[in-house]
Parts: sequence; structure tokens; C-alpha cells
Amino acid sequence: MFKIGEFAKLNRITISTLRHYDAMNLIKPVKTDELTGYRYYSAEQMPLLSRILRLKEMGFSLEEITLIIKGNTGKDALMELLCLKQTEVQDAISREEERLNSLKDYMSYLNQEGKAMEYDVLLKKTDNIKVAGLRDLIPEYTAQGPLWEELGDYINKNHGKMVPPCMVIYYDSKELLNAVDAEVLEGITGELKGSDRVNVRYLEPVQAACVVHKGPYSALSHAYEALSAWIEEKGYEIAGPQRELYLKGEWDSESQEDYITELQIPVEKKKLP
Repeated sequence: MFKIGEFAKLNRITISTLRHYDAMNLIKPVKTDELTGYRYYSAEQMPLLSRILRLKEMGFSLEEITLIIKGNTGKDALMELLCLKQTEVQDAISREEERLNSLKDYMSYLNQEGKAMEYDVLLKKTDNIKVAGLRDLIPEYTAQGPLWEELGDYINKNHGKMVPPCMVIYYDSKELLNAVDAEVLEGITGELKGSDRVNVRYLEPVQAACVVHKGPYSALSHAYEALSAWIEEKGYEIAGPQRELYLKGEWDSESQEDYITELQIPVEKKKLP
């Protein structure tokens, strides 16, 4: 048997970690000296401790590890848990990659301040185009994927033909605090019929302040800043839901730097008080 300090060194962990695992009933000493209170561990416990440490490295909480250990989880059940954890880790990596890209974009923006891309804002009447739209609530602005997939599947299954541009309209729903009211739209030709989910119509032309942005979607905020400043400076106010037209994107560009997005915000002259 080994004293707690010896056992901790052999397993490259701290004494306090072993005491914590003892308190959680994860791994208990094989013997505790009644007089001195010293804890003693056996070499036979090293595989169990190794399993605990390995699961912890994989991101399982101590509570989850306790359930796995105490439940004598079989191989199949453990494999299922590992697959779920793998998916969780992959999602976390994707989120961190998005965060890293945002950091890079902002660092690039800061380095280019004063010589950044200039936006030419144009006031124009938007086009009257035939579209198929799918409107729903999404948890955040970047969570449009499932809507695009559902809309594309519907158009293809009903023999519709998609034509540029594709776009999204963000509606103003003041009651919504934790969701985004969005409608994704594909330009179409032909006689596609709508459904309870898909609205086929001609998109009503509106007077809008428009600007074209070239670059990744993560940098769209700079274009919105320029557009907002123009609206205020020229004495306009927002008169309808904003639109994003995706003129060039991942479907025909290898680099996000080549993406082209047109922002359209319906406006009208601000009424005098």
C-alpha cells in the first residue's frame, strides 16, 4: 500500500485532488489509519484512477464520471456517452473557431482604421422579384441554416427553379427578447405553389438605403455602421424590415473575402415634429 502523498506522485496528481475524489466517493482509500488518519491506497486502484482522469480530460464533469463509475457503465453505453461528448466537443471547437475568426476580423479592421473600405450608400427603389419565402423564429442571426435547407428542399421537390438573388428579411418583433424573426427567400421562376410554410409572392418594391459589402459575414457590422450613419445624416428613418441579399457566397466562392452582400433598409424622410 502507498501513503496518499506517494500515491498522488505516482499518478501525477495532487493530494487535494485525491481527497476531493474521496469526498465524492469516486475513489476511496483502501485503508485509513485510525490513529493517524493517514489514507492508504493500493496499486490495484490505479486503473480506476486512470479511467477517472481520462474521462475528466475528455470534458466529463465529476458528477458525470461518478454516474459512469458507480453505474458500472458497459462498453456500449460508454461508447454512446463518448459519441455524445465527441459531438459536444466538436460543437465547442466550431464556436471557438468562429470566435477566433471574429478576433482576426476585428484585428484586421483595427489595423485598417483610417484606410478601411469605403461604403457608397445608394437610395433606390428595390426590384419587384418573384420569391419563395420561409419565415420562422431562430435563436440567433447566424442560425439560418435549417430554414435554407427546408426552403431549398421544398422548391426542389415541387420542381421549382431557383434564380439569384437569395436573401433574408429580418422582421421587427418587439415582443421577442431571445429569438430572431427571420424569413429566408429564394428568387424563383415558374409556377411554384406555396404551402402553409412557404409563401410564394412578388416582393413588393420599397425605397431603401442600400450598400454593398465585400468580405465575410462577420464583418457586416461595418457596413451596417456606414448605412446607419447615412440614414441619420440624411434625415431618414427606418420604414420597414431590413434585407440582406447574398450576391456571392459559399456556393461560388472559395474565400470569405470574396463574398458580396447587399444590405437594404427601407427608409422614408423623417417627419418634422
